[in-house]
Amino acid sequence: MPQTKNVKFLVIRFSAFGDVVQSLSLPTALKDRFPESEVHWVTRDDMAGLLEGHPQIDRIWKFHKKSGMKGLFHLALSMRSVGFTHIYDAHNNLRSRLITWVLRPWGPFSTVFFIRRSIRRWRRFLLFRFRINLFEQPFSGQRDLLEPLKPWGVQRTPPPTPQIFLDSVSQKKAREVLGDFSQAIALAPSAAHALKRWPAEYWRQLIEQNPQQKFVLLGGPEDTFLNDIAAAAPARVLNLAGRCSLSVSSAVVEKLPVLISNDTGLLHVAEQLGKPAIALMGPAPFGFPCREKTVVLERNLPCRPCSKHGQGPCVNKKYFHECLRDISPAEVSRTLNEILMPLGSTR
Repeated sequence: MPQTKNVKFLVIRFSAFGDVVQSLSLPTALKDRFPESEVHWVTRDDMAGLLEGHPQIDRIWKFHKKSGMKGLFHLALSMRSVGFTHIYDAHNNLRSRLITWVLRPWGPFSTVFFIRRSIRRWRRFLLFRFRINLFEQPFSGQRDLLEPLKPWGVQRTPPPTPQIFLDSVSQKKAREVLGDFSQAIALAPSAAHALKRWPAEYWRQLIEQNPQQKFVLLGGPEDTFLNDIAAAAPARVLNLAGRCSLSVSSAVVEKLPVLISNDTGLLHVAEQLGKPAIALMGPAPFGFPCREKTVVLERNLPCRPCSKHGQGPCVNKKYFHECLRDISPAEVSRTLNEILMPLGSTR
């Protein structure tokens, strides 16, 4: 059992957006176990805004990607004066290994408690090569991040929401861009890989099947296909693609009653905010939500999962993209209305 006094934690998680958001349960879980501890976090500078405001994070160390490994080495050297007692490498890549190499005293007399999250390469190999799934089901991204901390007495159940705390500037900007759409339904039709996206024509049909609702589309500047979705009902659809930062997009999710999302980062934002969400889960296995307010829609197919991140190609020989194309707009509409019904008095 690790020491409980003068504890100083370092959490290492640089990116990506969804992984950092899921990792936001870590500081609260650590302080639930060690109430008087300090929690530090080293992350990429463009992700730091997601951590700022979290009441259980005492200091954020920002790594500027353009500074390269040399810059990371100098950052790690500057962190040595803190005297970390516990280091959790939640990323497990070359950069995180460099930091732990600099910060952690090596040898039999080291007093630093250290845990590196396993990538479980063997299990992944069996899953994608032979369809043998040895991962605990249902898979939970947050549980997977918390479970390695069991030797420190940390619970693997995510702490109660909220676990993301947005700054007032982002919240104000969200109110401004929403305007008359403050009670609309948030939609996140994009994803890093095309096979993780519910078909664009399905989003259009969803909008058309719910003429009483307004909708807000969230995405990046590269998501030009959202223009076609918005054209389904221009008067009822607000397209914010490319108009909001990650923090402002997260604040938009916070302001709206429900999010419908592919397997992408904003889904985890809704979860960490404690907002109702509908998750459209397709080919990838590791981004599954776990909060009670999230309804997961999926299809149990022998070809799922087909790749780590949904990068493809689709291996279904009978029906291309069946995992998501088999989830109809009518099914999503029914699920949406089931969620909205209890919220009627507040909408």
